[in-house]
Amino acid sequence: MPRATWRNGGAALLGAVALSLCYTLPLGAMEILGQAGVLGEWELTGHLTESAPGAPRQFSGPLKMKHVGICTQDGPDERAGEIRLQITGADSQVTAELVLDGAPCTYSARKTRNYEGTLSCEGRAPVPLLVWLK
Repeated sequence: MPRATWRNGGAALLGAVALSLCYTLPLGAMEILGQAGVLGEWELTGHLTESAPGAPRQFSGPLKMKHVGICTQDGPDERAGEIRLQITGADSQVTAELVLDGAPCTYSARKTRNYEGTLSCEGRAPVPLLVWLK
C-alpha cells in the first residue's frame, strides 16, 4: 500500500514539474537596496518592476537616496528619483540610468556577492555603489 501511495505522489510531483516548465512567469518585481559613497554614507532603496520579459531583463521604478553618515546636522538629506536598470550576462552585469533630484546619473557593475560598481552623476565626482537586488 505505501508503494502505491508513493507512485501516485511521484506522478503528481512529475506533473507539477512538467506544468512549471510550460508556465511563463509574469512580469516581475524586485527591491533594490544599496550603499553609495566611499564610506557607504548614502542608503539607496527602491521598488522596481520588469518592463518586458526577455534578454536583457529591464526594470524601472522610483528610488530614494538617504544620507545616513554621521555628518548630517539637520536630519538626513534625502533625494528622490527614478531608475531604469538592465541585467545582462546571466545576471552578472548591471547597467542603469538614474535621475536623482533632476541630475542624470549612470551606474555600471559586475556581480560578486552583490553588484559592485561606480555611480557617476553629472557635475559630481564618481562614487562607489554596492547594490543588492531581491
